[in-house]
Amino acid sequence: MTITPAVLAQLPLPNVRAVVFYKRDEMTTDLICCDVEVAGHVWSFNEEAAGWPDLIAHLSALPGFRADWYEAVVSPPFATAETIAFDRR
Repeated sequence: MTITPAVLAQLPLPNVRAVVFYKRDEMTTDLICCDVEVAGHVWSFNEEAAGWPDLIAHLSALPGFRADWYEAVVSPPFATAETIAFDRR
């Protein structure tokens, strides 16, 4: 999936209920993923998607968004390391 302005428009910040980052073990590397819950629907993204930096910039504007999410999710290697970066639930 490409993360376009149209996709980001479907993730209005006031409606975002939760943002969770985690890793998927892909044998020789880890793939950083992000689930965004909006209006009862979960959108799933990963760092290989075009527009990933735009998604992170968008989500970083959430009040209380966990700025250290990256450090929390990358260590230790090959562990899921689920990290809740935002939770309005």
